[in-house]
Amino acid sequence: MAYTIYDISKEAGVSTATVSRVLNGSDKVKPATKEKILEIMKKHNFAPNASARAMKIQASKTIGILCPDSSDLFYSKAVHNVEQQLQKHGYEALICSAGYNKDIQKNFVDLIISQKVDALILVGSDFIGTTEDEKQYIKEASEYMPILLMNSAFDYPNVYSVLCDDYASTFEATSSMIESGIKDILYLYNSHSYSAIKKLNGYKGAMERYHIKDYEKLIYHYHQKSERFSDVVSYIDSIVQSGQQFHGIICSNDAMALGCIKYAQLNGIRVPEDLSIIGYNNSFLTDCCIPDLSSVDNQVKAQAEAIVQVLLGVLSGEDMPQRTVFPGKLIKRGSTLF
Repeated sequence: MAYTIYDISKEAGVSTATVSRVLNGSDKVKPATKEKILEIMKKHNFAPNASARAMKIQASKTIGILCPDSSDLFYSKAVHNVEQQLQKHGYEALICSAGYNKDIQKNFVDLIISQKVDALILVGSDFIGTTEDEKQYIKEASEYMPILLMNSAFDYPNVYSVLCDDYASTFEATSSMIESGIKDILYLYNSHSYSAIKKLNGYKGAMERYHIKDYEKLIYHYHQKSERFSDVVSYIDSIVQSGQQFHGIICSNDAMALGCIKYAQLNGIRVPEDLSIIGYNNSFLTDCCIPDLSSVDNQVKAQAEAIVQVLLGVLSGEDMPQRTVFPGKLIKRGSTLF
C-alpha cells in the first residue's frame, strides 16, 4: 500500500498540515522539522498525489458543501449560516443536496472533488456511517482536501469536526422534565444518524440516572417525514390507541414536537398542564404554535462560525483542533411546566 501524507505525519510526529506546508514549499516550518519530513519522504520514495497538490497550490476560493436534504429545517439553516460565513471571508460555496443513500453521497463527494474546490464541508451526521466501510469514502476524500463535518464527528487525519454535545443536551432536557414530576416520558425520533443516536442515548442515560423502570417501551422510531404534521398526529394517536400512557414527550426535532402539540390541541389535551413537550434545534417553529415550544438550542450559528474559522486556519497551514464541541441549551417556553 502506498505511503501517504498521513503516514508521514505519524512517523514524523507532526500534523498533516505541517507535512502539507513542506510539500508546498512554505517557509513556516522549522528547518529541523522540514529536514526530518524530507528524510522520511526520501526513505519511503514518497511521491505526493499530483492532483491533490495542484488543488492545494491553485486555490479556487470555492468550498463544497453537501447536506442530505436542503428542505430539512436544520440542514437549510445550517447551510445558510455556513455560506454566509464563507462569503464574509471571500469564499464562494458550491452546494449540493446529496440525499441519504451512502452510494449516492459518495458520488456527490467525487463530483465535488472533481470541481477542484479548496475543501469540503459535510453538513449533518448522516454522512458518517456506522461501519468502517461506510466511512471509507471520507478517508479517501481527505487525501485530496480538508474535510469538515458539521454536527457529527470522525477522528481521522485531515478531517475536522464541529458539533453540539447532543448526548448531554438531551440528558439535560430529559432530566429537567423528570425533576418537574413527569416520569412517563415518550421519546420520539426519526433517524439512526450519529446525532440521533447521541440524542437517544442522552434520553436513556437520564431515565437510567433517575431509575425510571421500563422506559424502553416509551421509545418510538417515527419513519415518516417529520414536517408532515398530520402524519405525526396520526402516529401519536396510534400510540395512544395501543394503550401507552405518557405525560411528557421529547422529540429529536422541532417539527415532530409541533405535530405533538397539534395532536394535543385536536384532542383537548392541555399543554403543558396535562402534557409537557420538548423539541430540538430551537428553530423558527418554536414560535409557530400555542403555547410556544420549549426546545434544545444546538447552536447552529455558532457551529457555522466555528467550522469556517477551523477551515480558514487549515487552509492557511495552521494546526487546528480536529474536534470542536459546543454545549446545547434547553430554551424553556410555554410547552413545559418547569
